[in-house]
Amino acid sequence: MRVIARLDVKNEYVIKGIQMEGLRKIGNPNEIAKSYYAGGIDELIFIDCVASLYDRRSIFSILRKASDEIFVPITIGGGIRTLDDVEAALDSGADKVAINTAATKSPDFITAIAQRYGRQCVVGSIQSKKVPGGWEAYTDAGREKTGMAVVDWAKRLEELGAGELLVSSVDRDGTCTGFDADVIAAVNDSVNIPVIAGGGFGKPDHVAELLKRTEPSGLCFSSVLHYKKLTVKELKAIPAMGGVDNLQ
Repeated sequence: MRVIARLDVKNEYVIKGIQMEGLRKIGNPNEIAKSYYAGGIDELIFIDCVASLYDRRSIFSILRKASDEIFVPITIGGGIRTLDDVEAALDSGADKVAINTAATKSPDFITAIAQRYGRQCVVGSIQSKKVPGGWEAYTDAGREKTGMAVVDWAKRLEELGAGELLVSSVDRDGTCTGFDADVIAAVNDSVNIPVIAGGGFGKPDHVAELLKRTEPSGLCFSSVLHYKKLTVKELKAIPAMGGVDNLQ
């Protein structure tokens, strides 16, 4: 299972909050990314948290520097609205783009990216919140409702051409109380493309609890790495992740 680090970027700093609110600065994104790469991370995800308010070129410059020194797959998300944005992201060193808001407003955008660059380039990003009877997909750091059920939207993203899904639990984000295994299992069981699960990890037992329900393609970590509670090596050594054999 892939161990993936997520770096949310605002004004050229990595930031982190709880339930995507109360953001605090963590540090320089390039230095942090390099440390995770040196530690053995499998992939990196950079998300521009304020792409609608600030010039996206700032994160592209971060990405260009990172891709010169880091040689694992890199995904970039936040403010990717046009094929020109996708082109700029790939030219800056990204391997994949994560699309959330733009997909909810114009679903055919997913298809357009997949047709031009291949579906392996497209990550459908879903911000999930628990609601009566299930989960709703949100945008704008969990603030804007879409009115769409998460599982239905996940299926639709696959149909549109997404090659992978990133399911982030807004409810569990930054809480370190465990993954939302129910929604991850529901999505993973409903699609035939890889699913990355994020939001809520706080201790090794949380991986085992998740894997009792379902086995996603990758797990996305932020707080536990940013606050140095565990290293990448220690995450990969969790027995449920494959233990020491996963380090080879």
